[in-house]
Amino acid sequence: MECRTYTVDEVAQMLGVSASQAYRLVREGLFKSVRIGNAIRIPKRSFDQWLEPLDL
Repeated sequence: MECRTYTVDEVAQMLGVSASQAYRLVREGLFKSVRIGNAIRIPKRSFDQWLEPLDL
């Protein structure tokens, strides 16, 4: 089964930024995220839709 979410660390790695910068993006609400216990998960669809127009 394919995972439908990214972790904050995965997002940071994809963007080439630090984990703290990725957490800041999550706090700013630039894409959807969900907290499950202590973990934060970012739906791939939401993140990819945010990233697409940035053309990075």
